[in-house]
Amino acid sequence: MQHRTSKSLIFILALLVIFCPLGIDLYLPAFVDMQNALSVSEAKIQQTVSVYMLAVGIGQLIAGPLADKYGRKPIALAGISLFVIGALVATLAQTWEWVMAARVLQGLGACATFVSAFAIVRDSFGHKGSGQMITYLNGIVCFIPALAPILGAWLTVEFGWRSNFVFLCAFAVLGLVVIFLTFKETKPDDSIYQGHILDFRRFTPMLSSSKFMFNASITMVCMSAMLVFVVGAPGWIMSHLNMPMSDFTLWFAINAFISIVSSFIAPQFIKRNSRRALQFGLVLFCGAGVITFILPQTDVLTYMLPMYIASIGFAFTLGAAAGNALAEFPKQAGTASALIGLLQMSGAGLLAFSTQPLGLIAPWQLALHLVMAIPFLMLLFSRYRHSLHSTA
Repeated sequence: MQHRTSKSLIFILALLVIFCPLGIDLYLPAFVDMQNALSVSEAKIQQTVSVYMLAVGIGQLIAGPLADKYGRKPIALAGISLFVIGALVATLAQTWEWVMAARVLQGLGACATFVSAFAIVRDSFGHKGSGQMITYLNGIVCFIPALAPILGAWLTVEFGWRSNFVFLCAFAVLGLVVIFLTFKETKPDDSIYQGHILDFRRFTPMLSSSKFMFNASITMVCMSAMLVFVVGAPGWIMSHLNMPMSDFTLWFAINAFISIVSSFIAPQFIKRNSRRALQFGLVLFCGAGVITFILPQTDVLTYMLPMYIASIGFAFTLGAAAGNALAEFPKQAGTASALIGLLQMSGAGLLAFSTQPLGLIAPWQLALHLVMAIPFLMLLFSRYRHSLHSTA
């Protein structure tokens, strides 16, 4: 079903997908201050990101089917409302436990906006346009890692770490008003919804599709590497390498700029040949992991340079993989988007958490997650590639 492709719709999509990364990237510079204020370890502060990601993913198991039943707009509005409540709780929290509870609420809210956005993309841009649009949205989202840490650093220095959550609350309230007043429902009239909301058998068609699972799993593995980078970079750069907050935000901003440029170039390649774009992206992604293992991790350049390469690969990979996964289920876009979100967020979070007991330094843990994509790359060059990823 081809819907409106107006600038207003693209603005709404951008607004909806921004909630998830903004809820992570804004308060990264405040990690050290939060650790001191709450009297907890660095690992516990990192867990505030992990629990957020888990909530974003798991919540989509319910948010996706609800979006297919009730529509994209009411689920998006409910999600933003939860995000507001979570931000308020975090602002007032006096203990780490209350911050964790607040992050769960924010994650559940962000999951609803995330799955609504993906479903709207499938509603409005169809099979051929979904992969390109997802990549464009990724480019828009990449502005967040560029700008949010800079804003978060300023807020933390001037007003303290709680001001980050005050900003998130205000942003969400504004978003709530915009979505309520300007967004028109895109759910197709023939959208399929069957059974009870907690009947997870609705995910059976996706789970039994090799193409869906292959491409969705790629987004999970790649996102796990990005998560490991996000939660590990503040401690490695500011604490281990003893660099100031301003240097941390600068290196982050450069990475975000590279991601932005890549995400606006990648759709043209995906449009011509999705599989080749995915192969190219994974070659860069895996290659960055190998380079990280080889280089001596003694300064910020040897840590960030491979990450820049990986970010280019991620831009080509995410749109091509997610678009191909969604292409199989045009009438169950909300449910299919939810399962992708579960793998991409909760799956990535669990994958990242599973390597923590290895006790690797931050660059090596990142490298390990980057090379996890090698099996997928090998399959894309095997005789099974046609059944796992179409070129359209």
